[in-house]
Amino acid sequence: MAEAIQQKLKAELEKFSQVQKDVSKSMSVRQKLETQLTENNIVKEQDLDEAKATVTKRLEYITGEIQRYEALLKDMEKRADDHREVLTSLQQELQKAQGRTGGKL
Repeated sequence: MAEAIQQKLKAELEKFSQVQKDVSKSMSVRQKLETQLTENNIVKEQDLDEAKATVTKRLEYITGEIQRYEALLKDMEKRADDHREVLTSLQQELQKAQGRTGGKL
């Protein structure tokens, strides 16, 4: 029984690790978009109407991407929390199983 729990624990740790990597990657992309947004807000101060229109469209796109990544990050954080709960439960179950096995020897 302890071995089966260990396998579940290992699989859950791998899933949790992948979610953490996805969160890190998404945060990096979001930070890049924030930087672009700041740069474009500075460029937006130009007088040329065409440049302003182009920058406005870029700002709308970047803002939309930031919102999309914020939603994605929120979902990933929820999944990470779910995995964390499963890991905690499996660890407790494993400790109980090992305790039972150790007590019977």
